[in-house]
Amino acid sequence: MEFSTILYNESDAIARITLNRPDVFNACNEQLTAELRQALEHAAQNDSVRCIVLTGAGRAFCSGQDLKEAPQAGSQRDLRDSLHRRYNPIIRLMRSIPKPIIAGINGVAAGAGLSLALAADIRIMSTAARLVEAFIGIALIPDSGATFFYPRMLGYAKAFEFATLNKAIGPDEAYRLGLVNMLASPRAFPHALDTIARTYASGPTRTYGMIKMLLQKGLVSTLDEMLELEEQYQQLAGESDDYREGVAAFREKRAPNFTGH
Repeated sequence: MEFSTILYNESDAIARITLNRPDVFNACNEQLTAELRQALEHAAQNDSVRCIVLTGAGRAFCSGQDLKEAPQAGSQRDLRDSLHRRYNPIIRLMRSIPKPIIAGINGVAAGAGLSLALAADIRIMSTAARLVEAFIGIALIPDSGATFFYPRMLGYAKAFEFATLNKAIGPDEAYRLGLVNMLASPRAFPHALDTIARTYASGPTRTYGMIKMLLQKGLVSTLDEMLELEEQYQQLAGESDDYREGVAAFREKRAPNFTGH
């Protein structure tokens, strides 16, 4: 697959997607969002891919929408169309792919770029990075799922503060608030990202997909609904090859060799 605004590589059951417009801090133009969606769809459909890594080239993860595409004075851009056609399908896709998605926040993640990171399942953040809400600085609301992710991760009061004061969140605070799962120094960041990716790529992929779906349903469902779903999906998990391998490995006192099936 050939792209001009992202880099795409598959190896060791990992699909690595790198946003590649470093001269503009990986800002999203029409082509980048189209190529990112295509790359994610390809990784989702490829059975040999068991984990997806999303990161940025250069000094940024993603600075959000490329404002050079914003309308000139006196003209009006259809922002609803931009979200409906470009960003929202990507967020929905990331949340529905039944494989772990890791965001490697190597640098600033701002606006819709931050939403991309929050749509991942796990986030590793460089200590040189920061999270910036950004929308309020141009009198727009948080979008691309931000109003869903912020209150669930931060609670209402902190989410309102972050969305309205445009104050960046540094790595230590991001970790304390639970926005990211792990911090790494810039030098250690590539190794840390690769290590966690390899861990997921060698795990029980189908089970990860079930957990991803169930935890999302758990955010909006009742206890009884989740108990019923757990019955259903535990049975499906117990019918997998990886379950049989896991039990055998436990009995034989060895590490399991999961295949993702």
